[in-house]
Amino acid sequence: MKVPDEFEGIERVHLMGIGGGGMSALALLLGGRGFAVEGCDLARSDYTVKLEELGIPCIVGHSPSHIGKFSPQLVVYSGAVDSNHEELLAARARGIPTVTRGLVLSWLFNASRGIGIAGTHGKTTTSSMIGLILESAGYSPTLAVGAEVCDIGVNARVGESDFFVAEIDESDGSFEFFNPAVTVVTNVDWDHVNYFHTREDVVSAFIRFVKARKPGTPVVVCAEDEGVQSLMGELRNDPGLVTCGWGKSWNWGAFDVARKAGGGVVFSLSRGGETLGRVDLNVSGDHNIMNALVACAAASSLGVPFETAAATLHGFRGARHRLEKLGERDGVQVIDDYAHHPTEIMASLSAMRDVYPGQRLVAVFQPHRYTRTSAFYREIAFALEAADAALLLPIYAAGENSQEITSEAIFDIMNADGHPSVFCRDEDDALSKLDSLLGRGDILITLGAGSIAHLGETYLKRGSRLPQRSSVDYNSTELDDGGRI
Repeated sequence: MKVPDEFEGIERVHLMGIGGGGMSALALLLGGRGFAVEGCDLARSDYTVKLEELGIPCIVGHSPSHIGKFSPQLVVYSGAVDSNHEELLAARARGIPTVTRGLVLSWLFNASRGIGIAGTHGKTTTSSMIGLILESAGYSPTLAVGAEVCDIGVNARVGESDFFVAEIDESDGSFEFFNPAVTVVTNVDWDHVNYFHTREDVVSAFIRFVKARKPGTPVVVCAEDEGVQSLMGELRNDPGLVTCGWGKSWNWGAFDVARKAGGGVVFSLSRGGETLGRVDLNVSGDHNIMNALVACAAASSLGVPFETAAATLHGFRGARHRLEKLGERDGVQVIDDYAHHPTEIMASLSAMRDVYPGQRLVAVFQPHRYTRTSAFYREIAFALEAADAALLLPIYAAGENSQEITSEAIFDIMNADGHPSVFCRDEDDALSKLDSLLGRGDILITLGAGSIAHLGETYLKRGSRLPQRSSVDYNSTELDDGGRI
């Protein structure tokens, strides 16, 4: 695979924020291309552990001394790092270029035959599906997604062909650097309010992204989404537009859905109104039906037969932290999910209702970013009311400065609605309350994009502490006036 011209003369690359999903994927891509890669982050993560196992050094903490120690020829930083951080200033003082993760990924992507997956929700799962379908079809693509793909155990891999499947992040506008050969848009929703101040800002950015694709190439969209429909208005005369949705009226359609006991869905798929066959998924939820439908359409645009796509999707095990089944303790099933936007929370809880009908669903939610919580705390409260009870953790700042908004704003709304909710001081407090709240047969789901990813695993490791009672006994559990058990 061709090395982009932007890397001419560069052999050593330093990554700031290497412990995140996107940056760790970039580290794997650069390392796989033969660059000497190392990096730093404020704390260790599952990603840094895996990178170090693969020979990529990861240092805890940021410091200007890293520049002198490693003498990099390029410094790449994530969106969580201040662009005027002293470590970056030290690099610039030495004449070393400093660039964002999105820009560097676009260099690699645009030099390839890129399949770019964008959207406010569902990017990781859809990218994983498309990457695995192309691998099964013998295309040997390069793959870069924002979470570990369970089927391959990593979040990025360098392929042997010029195909490059990438999850493209809109959060900082960097997706406008990309020029895909196949463009996928799963949905267009208002999020990342620290960057996009209005819903119209988001739609406008997606319009620019779609129009920047390589000439004469397809753009595959989930046409059921309201935001995508605004996008389609700009594309109504575009011959490359490929629409996906429910029924047979779209270019690609899903219909005749059946839910599988214990998780998963089966549906019929049509193209141009003609039924191609059944798709049997082991991942759950209507959102994953749409993800799979879009993946089939994108793969078909590259010549992959439906039968190959359907067989691959049947074996698809999902991505980490996407409705991931962590295990069982004392008859309590533990699920972890990345949902942190109200739309995602509603989709995840709805999927769990389908998988576990009649069972009590207890959610632990950690809000992500002050700006997002401030904009959506009412919608978050409404979404969480789809659970039978909700525990609320303090806001995960994700690098933002503290603001007046707290998780108690969500709690206050749920409490006013008479919905069982608990405000927890921290994760230890939540774990303690779960021991009292949960009963055999309950479903525990952790929701959020921050440190909560490990709470479910910690709960499972704590050992047997639950009373031997059925969840029916817990349905009448009452909270005192302060929202405590």
